[in-house]
Amino acid sequence: MAEENILNTKLEKLKTYLLSLGSLAVAYSSGVDSTFLLKVAHDVLGDKAIAITATSGFYPKRESDEASAFCRANGIKQIVVASEELDIPEIRHNPANRCYLCKKDLFTKILSIAKENGLDYVAEGSNMDDMGDYRPGLKAIAELEIKSPLRECGLYKEEIRTLSKQLDLQTWNKPSFACLASRFVYGEEITSEKLKMVEKAEEALLKLGFKQFRVRIHGENLARIEVLPADLEKLFSLRDSVVKSLKTAGFSYITMDLLGYRVGAMNEVLSLKKEK
Repeated sequence: MAEENILNTKLEKLKTYLLSLGSLAVAYSSGVDSTFLLKVAHDVLGDKAIAITATSGFYPKRESDEASAFCRANGIKQIVVASEELDIPEIRHNPANRCYLCKKDLFTKILSIAKENGLDYVAEGSNMDDMGDYRPGLKAIAELEIKSPLRECGLYKEEIRTLSKQLDLQTWNKPSFACLASRFVYGEEITSEKLKMVEKAEEALLKLGFKQFRVRIHGENLARIEVLPADLEKLFSLRDSVVKSLKTAGFSYITMDLLGYRVGAMNEVLSLKKEK
């Protein structure tokens, strides 16, 4: 009961905070956090809250389709912005601060769209759990004065999932997702061809019944698959189907990461470099 009271208190705090903003553009990706934020914002602000969704090779078409479907179903105005990061050499070369560069470019565009539509603020869906990992994108968000209502109100991922379920949002148990650029080793150039390979490979794993996973790409054609530790045996048992699907996607070598899925796996090399 105490836990439920804490959740309800945070939800009311979020509603009050959003109402105080007056009008808002939510950077909407169709993920757990941004769906919850958009729903609550629209509930309290009505037409003064809109969704802005970016489309590019960095995001699977599946995600943008889900975002559009949610906005249509809930009567929320959505503006789609083309954000082709590969046109920017600094991003394409994939430095360790790539996320900072991407967020700076994307949210600059979103701020401009918000201003054109007479909206006072732009918000994004990071939560308290995002404070722990290496997140250079949060620096760009702070510099541009983008609002982070879920962090402002102290909401954690599991709390957002619980509240999403209470609001009958289908995303309440949706696996966590990050842009496809996070599948690349820092310093390796990101290309549209490789992005399509990763997207096709991950679509194949979805169809095989996996929920939380990543297909990391190394070099030109090596795939390193991360699944939850509990799914390692399942992955191995389906190896023939997995190999066939990933070879069709363009990979020549398919490997299984014995450590399993974990957030920020590509950041581990940065920690090792700091230790040396």
